[in-house]
This record gives sequence, structure tokens and C-alpha cells, in this order.
Amino acid sequence: MASLLNPSAAISFQHKLNRSSLSALSGNTPTPSKIPHAFTGNGRCQRLNLKTKATGSVEGNVIDKESASAGDKIDYGVVGMHHVGILCENLERSLEFYQDILGLEINEARPHDKLPYRGAWLWVGSEMIHLMELPNPDPLTGRPEHGGRDRHACISIRDVSKLQAILDKAGIPYTLSRSGRPAIFTRDPDANALEFTQV
Repeated sequence: MASLLNPSAAISFQHKLNRSSLSALSGNTPTPSKIPHAFTGNGRCQRLNLKTKATGSVEGNVIDKESASAGDKIDYGVVGMHHVGILCENLERSLEFYQDILGLEINEARPHDKLPYRGAWLWVGSEMIHLMELPNPDPLTGRPEHGGRDRHACISIRDVSKLQAILDKAGIPYTLSRSGRPAIFTRDPDANALEFTQV
């Protein structure tokens, strides 16, 4: 089918099929805020996944639609988090924080020299942080004092009290979890929020 339509026509065609499938379910064309949602047994809200396959042929000019059920599980093999990208203004300053204070080690096997910007890959257990020396589009001032109320990466650790002592010694400000669980929030030199939770 893709060879029958140019890219913009294929997108328009697929959009019309998806809208008609939703219309058939609801009786009218939904606005984005009226797209149906479902709550799973774990309390998570998921958008109903309405898939439409379209096939056709030049000879018959026929379109067959096959809709998948709304309850189909999306499965493409997620196995874990590989890395988190963190922007920094000055790589050396960030490495002083992540290596010298937090004790993270560089993964020398990652291709930091093959990218069009400076960076470093740091091991966090079996996952990584990718420091990227790039302009930060986010404001650095006016961020919430407590990193738990901001975008943040969370790192699992064994002992929050030991990290608290390390941050105290280095004079780095932090806040404790507001829920009372053993977790500590701090910011790196570029105001990126980090959570460390005890497991």
C-alpha cells in the first residue's frame, strides 16, 4: 500500500482510517480530549489502542480494514532503561560532581568522541547517565527547591545516610523525601534534579 501513495497521502489516508474507526465506536469524531481511556487493574490509565490495518490493490482498488481489539497489550520487548541524557554547560565541572562527589565511573567503551558535541557516559549500576555538553533550553532559575517537584532522574542506592554525609561534606544542598521514605534530592551544577532512593 505504501508504494501506491505518496508519503503525505499515506499519512492522510491512515489518519482518515483512524478517525473513522473512532467515529464508528463513539458515533461521532472525538476531539483529542474525548479520546477514550481505560483503567487497568493496576490503576494506570491508558489510552485505548485502536489499531487499523489497511491493505489495497491497484487492480481491485479495494481497501480491507482489520481492527485490533482495544485490550491488546503493547509488547515490543522493553527490558529496562539504557541511559538518561543530562545536559551540561561545562563537561569538566559536571564530571567533578558526578565522578569526584558521587563516585560514578566513566564507561570508556561508549562513543563519546564520535558525537558532534562533548560528552561522557557514566555507569549507574548496569545503566548509564550520558552527560552532553549542549545548550540547555530550560531555565536554570526559578526551579522548585525540592527536586521531587521537577523533572528528575532517580538512582537506587543502598544507604541514603552515607550519601547525605557525602553531600554535607561537599557543601551541596539537598532535600529529603517529603513522603518520609529514605530518599534524598539534590541538583547537579546545571540544576538538573537527581533523586537517590534507598532500596
